[in-house]
Amino acid sequence: MKLWIVRHATPLIESGVCYGALDVAADAQHTLQAARALAQALPPNCNVWVSPLRRCKQLAEALSELRPELEPQTDTRLREMEFGTWEGLAWDAIPLVAMQAWTDDFGAHRFGGVESANEVLARVASLWDEAQQQPEENQVWITHAGVARAVQLISKGMRSVDSASQWPKDAPGYGQWWCVDRRVCGDS
Repeated sequence: MKLWIVRHATPLIESGVCYGALDVAADAQHTLQAARALAQALPPNCNVWVSPLRRCKQLAEALSELRPELEPQTDTRLREMEFGTWEGLAWDAIPLVAMQAWTDDFGAHRFGGVESANEVLARVASLWDEAQQQPEENQVWITHAGVARAVQLISKGMRSVDSASQWPKDAPGYGQWWCVDRRVCGDS
């Protein structure tokens, strides 16, 4: 069936700040707008999985109020990449040597000391693999841009990256989504 990769609404944090795993709220009005649009777009009988971070849970709760049959289940594998010591800093305040170390070994380097891109891919892939075991189920993942990018790679059969150039640049906009047909990996 299909998998909806839904990005949370606009976060309440200054533009240009590294906020991967920071638990920031999303704009309430934008969250409601996104929930209304999603509630209209989703078919009946979807399983809803949500990142544990507040900005995603807000959207899941708003969706559930509009469509009570869509009961969200939290899954930590849907959280955004953890940037460790760099969380909450402006991207342009992060030392260039730290950025260079990340790009030099993009797949394996734990930028900020906590998690690498390949570790993100592995945890998202484990949820993807579980979803493949229920091909008849429509699923909704309310999550983050990094997870959406990981899904792009996984849906094309990529489970690891070596270079930053391999990491997708596109992601759904805030409060938007992509739909992936899980039966046709690579054609999403």
